[in-house]
Amino acid sequence: MQQTNQRSEEPSLEPTPHTHTTHLRMHLASRWTALLGILASGILYLFLPERLIIGPSWLLLVIEVILMLPYVVSLLTKRYLPHLAMRTLALILLGIITLTLAIGISLLVAQLPYEKGQVLLRAAVLLWIFNILVFALWYFELDGGGPLKRHLAGYKAADFLFPQQATETLHELWIPKFLDYLFLAFTASTALSPTDTYPLTQRAKGLMMIEAVFSLVIIVLLAARAVNILGS
Repeated sequence: MQQTNQRSEEPSLEPTPHTHTTHLRMHLASRWTALLGILASGILYLFLPERLIIGPSWLLLVIEVILMLPYVVSLLTKRYLPHLAMRTLALILLGIITLTLAIGISLLVAQLPYEKGQVLLRAAVLLWIFNILVFALWYFELDGGGPLKRHLAGYKAADFLFPQQATETLHELWIPKFLDYLFLAFTASTALSPTDTYPLTQRAKGLMMIEAVFSLVIIVLLAARAVNILGS
């Protein structure tokens, strides 16, 4: 009898409909902030010099809006898309944005001897911020299989270990949001290495390496050009 009572008193590990709905709402709230980050990258692209872009400057923003429409309609009407469909759209969009960033950095390298100091400085700063936004979105989307799976898994450390996740007693209810991934991308782009949040998987380490390389290219080229200008 005592064993039976103890088993009945143990909490069930299966998610109840209430907790699932709560997780889904929190996941969708995080999606809104990520969508704003995507729009910010498209707006940054508008201000890049014409020599650093392919096609019209508004093209990336239009592509983002088109691919974001299913998200927005789903969030507003509460007719939620399947997780696989949402994740596929997100990865396609991130692939396009990342390709745009890589092209911009490549064109920056090619135009380095020809651009004026002020134009080069503005382009480098915009690309550096662009780099931070792009990889913040990657970290947000890939960590733990995406925001929805992170919510359903109880925010256990998966691809990244945040300081709040290192202790199970003090921060059991702590939830990483898009701003946390934005801070992670910012520190990785400035320090060129992990700071307080550590990558745990190969894909997380690979993404941080790519971000550091992009940031290093921008910073080194900018510094070299600045020295060249001062020397002349």
